Amino acid sequence: MDQSATQAVTETNDRAVAEAAPTALRSDHRAPDRLVLQRGIFTGPSAKINDELYAVVTRGRAQRDRLSLQLDKGATVHTNTYFGRFAAAYWQRWTTVTEVQVTLVLDVAADARLRLVASDIAGHRRIVDSIEVAASGPVTLGATLDQYVDGGALWVEADAVGGALGITELTWSAAAPERMRPVAIAICTFNRAADCAETVAALASDPAVLAAIDAVYVVDQGTDLVEERPRFREVLPVLGEKLRYIRQPNLGGAGGFTRGLYEVSAVNEHADVILMDDDILCEPETVLRLNAFANLTVEPTLVGAQMLFLLNPDYLNVGAEEVHLDRLMHGQKVSKALRNTSMLKKNQERRVDAGYNAWWTCLIPAEVVAKIGLPLPVFFQWDDVEYGVRAREHGFVTVTLPNAAVWHADFYWKDYDDWARYFSTRNSLIVGALHTDLDGRKISKQLFRNIAEQLVAMQYGLVHTTLQGIEDFLRGPKILRDGGIEALAQARGQRADYPETFKHPAATPPVPSTHIAVQRASGEPSRALLVLIKRAIGQWTGRTRPGLVGITREDAYWWHVSLFDHVVVTDASQSGVRIRQRDKARARALLIRSLKVLRRLRRELPALQEQYRAAAPELTSRENWERLYGIRP
Repeated sequence: MDQSATQAVTETNDRAVAEAAPTALRSDHRAPDRLVLQRGIFTGPSAKINDELYAVVTRGRAQRDRLSLQLDKGATVHTNTYFGRFAAAYWQRWTTVTEVQVTLVLDVAADARLRLVASDIAGHRRIVDSIEVAASGPVTLGATLDQYVDGGALWVEADAVGGALGITELTWSAAAPERMRPVAIAICTFNRAADCAETVAALASDPAVLAAIDAVYVVDQGTDLVEERPRFREVLPVLGEKLRYIRQPNLGGAGGFTRGLYEVSAVNEHADVILMDDDILCEPETVLRLNAFANLTVEPTLVGAQMLFLLNPDYLNVGAEEVHLDRLMHGQKVSKALRNTSMLKKNQERRVDAGYNAWWTCLIPAEVVAKIGLPLPVFFQWDDVEYGVRAREHGFVTVTLPNAAVWHADFYWKDYDDWARYFSTRNSLIVGALHTDLDGRKISKQLFRNIAEQLVAMQYGLVHTTLQGIEDFLRGPKILRDGGIEALAQARGQRADYPETFKHPAATPPVPSTHIAVQRASGEPSRALLVLIKRAIGQWTGRTRPGLVGITREDAYWWHVSLFDHVVVTDASQSGVRIRQRDKARARALLIRSLKVLRRLRRELPALQEQYRAAAPELTSRENWERLYGIRP
């Protein structure tokens, strides 16, 4: 392409971004006679994804495309897979669907057999419909959803008996509602321009997804701008007027996602919003499945996607999550839900009901925004938890839908000793104060136990960051006045005073490598509290093992690290190491500070709960967010 042509394309793309004005979303969504609930997909959105997450050829050979499968003579395939199954239990429990049909377009060389197969809560297999086919064309199988409340799924099996068999246009459908709900996607991004551009491109790559959604909002809070990425500019003509590109100051995930909810509800109060992280590997089919489910729920329902690990892409993070507010613990596995499980080896048969869904991808119904307002301006961490809890208090449940997922960076590759711990600590207290009656004595005791473990493990910067979060909670709702900008700067900046918070290259740590002897850990102690007291005394009196010790990430438990006074610990990212060294004076100062702060927390918690609850309506109002966005003074 010559220079003038390149300039013309650039100018066209510039206009496309500039002209993405917030025009009204469509409202004339007449539904078809039957609504496609999910499609048959046979290969993933990336070469790194195992095709057997979609369909498994158990005998013979087959050739795959995204939406088609060609079986050689004698081959057999089934879709009893993560993305191939139909989550019958969830559709029966939460939606108006009472029957489902599976339609396939077949190219039959000779004879073929099809089966519609079901499982129950224990995974037992039973055939609910079958057909033998000798001619090409569409074929439909059907099942009634009346035996799946506690668990079970449906899938298709096909045999190419007498010759080759082609399968295309595999769809699961049900009777449609009178009208389809408008839906937009909102992606929040901060300096992950390349990742965000790929996520937008994935959405633009699927015509069915583009037809189903009314707009894609990209809320860019960074300095590495998405709009400047060639990949993003490539897909601008495809997205056309559906793209809304917004730049704003960095207000964290809470500020970015809320901007999407704010903008969509401003132009169409009846539109749902699918919140989506920027750094995911997007499966576009998930958008269709969430949207179809939301259109058929008995009552407006938050519908969340599951998370598969990006670095281990066949592994599921967790099947459904809940929060224990009285213990300030989120991300807790619902009983019987799968966790850290290979979805090539196991399927989720039981229906498990979520307490909330994280915002890696989650659909928020219009009625929720209208009834409960916008999220809290807590910057990030716990914003999605709080919104899900608040929605439930107002009668809106959350469903984490199996067989609908995106791939997101594995959490266990992120080190716990990080500035984000400030927001996690502070925001957990805020959410607990808003939605339950926290027991000040119990919470203080729990926090002191956590801090004590960090002190004996020589994580002094982590203790400081934790205390920062508690201290700012004690300041009351005014800490949320700027949306977290000042808090972010302080949480990141003050950690520089603590050497063990720095990551060093593994090959050249700032200590002599020849002096590092790796020490492996034994099992977890059965009487942990007594061991903690013993370790604390040892650290305080200097009765620790001398010399420089190397400790792997998997062994970096407080009860092991605290045996030594100078350790090199592998960072969770596996990209370097951190150096921890016993410092009695620093430990003493942090211990005294901890006791004072926790004494205040225990004493002031009842009054703080009243303050945060009184401030919540104003904090979550459109007017407050308009002020933060600079839309109004």
